[in-house]
Amino acid sequence: MIDNGRAHKTLTNTPLPNKAWLRAPATRALAAVTALAVAFGTIAPTTRTAQAQDAASGMRTIRDTEIEQLMRDYAQPILKVAGLAKQNVRVVVLNDRTFNAFVMDGRHIFINAGALFDAKTPNEVIGVLAHETGHMAGGHLARLREQLATAQTASVVAMLLGVGAMVAGARQGGGGGDVGAAAIMAPQSAIMRSLLAYVRTQEDQADHAGAKFLQETGQSPKGMVDLFKRLSNESLFNTRYIDPYMQSHPLPADRVAALEALARQSPYWDKKDPPELQLRHDMAKAKLAGFLEKPDTVARRYPLGDHSLPAQYARAISAYRYGDLRSSIAQIDALIAAQPSNPYFYELKGQAYLEGGRAAESIAPLRRAVALSRNAPLIQIMLGQALISSNDKAVAEEAVEMLKNSLIREPEAPDAYSQLAMAYGRKGDLAQADLASAQAAFTRGDLPTARQLATRAKTRLPIGSPAWVRADDIVNVKPTRN
Repeated sequence: MIDNGRAHKTLTNTPLPNKAWLRAPATRALAAVTALAVAFGTIAPTTRTAQAQDAASGMRTIRDTEIEQLMRDYAQPILKVAGLAKQNVRVVVLNDRTFNAFVMDGRHIFINAGALFDAKTPNEVIGVLAHETGHMAGGHLARLREQLATAQTASVVAMLLGVGAMVAGARQGGGGGDVGAAAIMAPQSAIMRSLLAYVRTQEDQADHAGAKFLQETGQSPKGMVDLFKRLSNESLFNTRYIDPYMQSHPLPADRVAALEALARQSPYWDKKDPPELQLRHDMAKAKLAGFLEKPDTVARRYPLGDHSLPAQYARAISAYRYGDLRSSIAQIDALIAAQPSNPYFYELKGQAYLEGGRAAESIAPLRRAVALSRNAPLIQIMLGQALISSNDKAVAEEAVEMLKNSLIREPEAPDAYSQLAMAYGRKGDLAQADLASAQAAFTRGDLPTARQLATRAKTRLPIGSPAWVRADDIVNVKPTRN
């Protein structure tokens, strides 16, 4: 986990323990560390830069082909040298403006949009991803869970001993309550400190692993050091009076000093990011700004006097999102003229038309975006939506095929299933429409609705057909117990 040190939060927005936690019951202390373990442990720019909700985790994620491809290009060399290239690890961007990054399992690295905003160079983001990869490669989550299991057993024993002391004191008519409370809280404090010391060790190990991965891929560790140093300077006031033994991360100044001493040994310390990669990084930040920030904020960040491509990008996005479609299309056309082979400019033009109520005009640029992006599934989904929204029955079959193709690579995209249901409805295929609607509800986590629609689909489908079997699977799925 990367922590900005400013608010001292865990990855699940549960406050990290501070001195006040020493007065709390043992169960609260262990709950804080459990949250830490789980955390260690969808602006859909589609470009949909509309916001999506992860049904399983409740986290708001950002889905965008351009940004996701950039994150893959950042992460893949690191994952390869770490021995994780075949694990299909995905970098997920969260719609959160605070600086943070973390892992929760062996297949996802989560990074907040705020981290991308704060990072000045690709190398800084790559350093963050290298650190998180260090956690994954080191098996830290599994090991932390083992430590938690041991700590919870010790906690129960301590609580039972404390309760026994209180009962014994009460029978003797003495001050058993105070003795028992002390018997409970003293071991809990020791357990908490031990666990946090273990986590701090893992953070240090992840820093070292990240620096090693950067060197093995011929990349500079300077970005990671610069970013941590910047965050350290911002958090100096907050950390001045904290107890270093009650923190989940090494103190910022100590962490930066240790990391810099290690990183400066790299032969790639002064290596710069390629200009084309820096431009992609700046374009991704501009896209996030255009979709997530208000027009006045975008105008301050990218004033009219700034004629750079990222500035034009941010202003064009902001213009269409806040109702000035005509101006936005003119700006997007200027971007296309500057980079006629950039699929994301055509995607943006199609999205602007589509969300501006001009679906028929969105089809051509979206078709171009699909072709230039080599059939990126998120863009295919948007094209499918545009075809359906055009109310032209002649393109219903094309929409069906487009959406089915997108689902091969995005099998858990509820919007794709919803659009597919509408496309089948346009064709008059009610059985397949019911099945697609059931799959949409299922991927959103709405099991009752999914079962209801799947049951109806079964009555309309040939018994034993592949579609009938899929519907039957939904009807008979067992709810997950927490």
